[in-house]
Amino acid sequence: MSDNARRKGRTGYLLMLPGVIWLLVFFLIPFYSLVAASLYDPSGSDIDGYQMTYHWGNYWDALVQYGKPDGWAPADWSPLIRSLVYGGLATFFCLVMGYVLAYAIAFKAGRWKNLMLVLVIAPFFTSFLIRTLSWKLLLADDGWIVNTLQFLHVLGSDGHLLATPVAVVTGLTYNFLPFMVLPLFASIDKIDYRLIEASNDLYANPVVGFFKVTWPLSLPGVVSGTLLTFIPAVGDYINAELLGSTSTRMIGSVIQSLFTEANDYPAASALSVMLMILIIGMVLLYVRRAGTEELL
Repeated sequence: MSDNARRKGRTGYLLMLPGVIWLLVFFLIPFYSLVAASLYDPSGSDIDGYQMTYHWGNYWDALVQYGKPDGWAPADWSPLIRSLVYGGLATFFCLVMGYVLAYAIAFKAGRWKNLMLVLVIAPFFTSFLIRTLSWKLLLADDGWIVNTLQFLHVLGSDGHLLATPVAVVTGLTYNFLPFMVLPLFASIDKIDYRLIEASNDLYANPVVGFFKVTWPLSLPGVVSGTLLTFIPAVGDYINAELLGSTSTRMIGSVIQSLFTEANDYPAASALSVMLMILIIGMVLLYVRRAGTEELL
């Protein structure tokens, strides 16, 4: 191997070094701490702290029971099911709205393309918490949205949106929409528009042309966008806490309360690890079924 080849090889590793350090510090080390905490002795006290005893029973306890405000209580899996449903609905709505927006920016925006992309990511310049609180004001009982829906008789005179699943899914959809739009735009923007024109020349109507040409070519962006939206939406708890009620609690709320209120670190960590494994399994199955394994 020549000196130039060796030099280029070392340069590649050096360029990877910042990313590797970033992953090590902000992913691998926290992940190791989470897994370690899930194996602590569950009987640890506030005085002595938790001890590492490799107590694998924490995972079984988290499966069949969790939380101990007044002793161990039977596990209620409705927050997990609710999280999957809410995350799935938010992902679907983001996909529908995000695809239309990404398509318009890629093919119809012209010289305004860059400006529209900036507008898509503009909400990120505001705190996630503030954006969610803004929806709390918009969906308030005396807000213009509820008043309009009551005027149109969509809601009853005493109807409301806050503290309902509608409010939680709306907040999730709004907050994670940019995560869907950007991958979709990156994928759709690469499509040669002449292929779409060719489908029209071959007498395909717009619907057939979309599903035969545009949709398959944009599938990598669809898969990436749905993953980037679904994964954080399932684990989110801010929207459920601020826009929902006790009947709309998500699994993230349960984990957060175990960490901060019950101070039950082993149970909270075990639930977190199992949620992560569940989502990874769903992602692998989804990517395999979508036929885009190369994305991983």
